[in-house]
Amino acid sequence: MRRRDFLTRTAAFAAAGGMAGRARAQEEWPQRQVTIVVPFSAGGSADLLGRLLAQHLQAKFGVPFVVENRGGAGGSIGTAVVAKAPPDGYTLLIGTVSTHAITPSLYAKLPFDIERDFAPISLLVRLPNLLIVNKDVPAKTVPELVDYLKANDGKVNFGSSGNGTSSHLAAVMFQLATGTRMTHVPFRSTSEEMNNMMGGHIQLAIDSMTTIWPLAKSGEVRAVAVSTPERVAAAPDVPTIGETIKGFEATGWQGLYAPAATPRAIVDKIAAEVKRIFGDPGVKTALENVGGEPAPMTPEAFAAFARTERAKWAEVVKAAGVRIE
Repeated sequence: MRRRDFLTRTAAFAAAGGMAGRARAQEEWPQRQVTIVVPFSAGGSADLLGRLLAQHLQAKFGVPFVVENRGGAGGSIGTAVVAKAPPDGYTLLIGTVSTHAITPSLYAKLPFDIERDFAPISLLVRLPNLLIVNKDVPAKTVPELVDYLKANDGKVNFGSSGNGTSSHLAAVMFQLATGTRMTHVPFRSTSEEMNNMMGGHIQLAIDSMTTIWPLAKSGEVRAVAVSTPERVAAAPDVPTIGETIKGFEATGWQGLYAPAATPRAIVDKIAAEVKRIFGDPGVKTALENVGGEPAPMTPEAFAAFARTERAKWAEVVKAAGVRIE
C-alpha cells in the first residue's frame, strides 16, 4: 500500500513538474531562432510582408526571425511544412487567401486539413489586387479591355503566381463576369509573372497591388483598375473594376498561423505583438502607400473571418468549374 502511494505521489510530482516546465517554456518563448515560412517564392507580397514582420519581431524579442521561402503548388508545399512542424511556436506561416480560403475547394487532395492543422494567430493585412496589362495591349480602361478580349477570344495570355492562387481565381472571376476567354499561364511567384509580362509572354494579370504598383507607377506595365469596392488611396486616379462590372470584388489578404496545438499562451503573445506592429504609424503608412490595409485581429476573429472567406471562394471555384487533381 505504501509503495502504491509512493508511486502515485511520484507520478503526480513528475506530471506537475512537466506542466511547470511547459508553462515556463511558453512564458519564456522565444529562446532560439523562429522560422516564418512563406509558401511562395521571394519577391511577392507574402514574402515582403513576412520580412517586414520578421524584422519587427526580431527587434522586439532579440532572437533571429528568419523567413524561409517554400513555394510551389499554389502555396500548398510550404503550408504543408508548417502543418507538420512541432507546435512549439518556432515555426510560423504566412497564410494567404490562396492557401487558406481558395485551396481547400480547388484541390482534390491536400497533405493537410485547413481547419484541423493550424492555429490562427492574426489577420495581418487586406490587399487590393491590381488589373494590369502589357504596354502593347491597346486597352486603357475596363470597357476597352473587355472589347479587346472579345475581339481576341482565347488568344490573350493571363498570368498568375500559381494554380489556385488568388491571382488565378481573380482573373477567372473577371472572365466569368465579362463573358471573355483567356489562356492561363501560371508561374511560381509574382516577380516571375511580372518578368514574363514585361517580356511580352503574357498580356494581362490581376495580382497584389503591394508588389506590382511600383511597376505600374514607373510605366513598365499599365494599370487599368483595382479589385476593391472603392478606389485605393495610394492610386486615387485608378478606377475600380466594379465601376464597370457592378459588384466585382477580389480582395487578397494575408495572416499569420502556427501549427495546431501550439500553446495558447504563445499564440496570444505573438498576436499581441502583431497588433502592436501593425498599429505603428510608420508600418501603417508604408503599407497604405502600396494599397495595403493593416487589419490585425484576435485569433477567434481571424478564424471566423477565414471560414467566411472559404465559403465565398468555394462558390467562385464551383462557378468556374476549376479543379486541380
